[in-house]
Amino acid sequence: MKSKNYVEELKAKTNEELNAALVDAKKELFNLRFQNATNQLSNTARITEVRKNIARIQTVITQKNKGI
Repeated sequence: MKSKNYVEELKAKTNEELNAALVDAKKELFNLRFQNATNQLSNTARITEVRKNIARIQTVITQKNKGI
């Protein structure tokens, strides 16, 4: 259920806000991967969650560009 609420929040945002959210999510993913490589990451499931959020953001951006 959380992902449906997250997607609804994304759909309400403008393209500029979505692009900013995408950049932030990619930075977070980079930091998580770096922490994982140096064995400092305790919650490795967060990497998967951030990757899925990036895909959700990209999907909403594509839908808005196509006018769906």
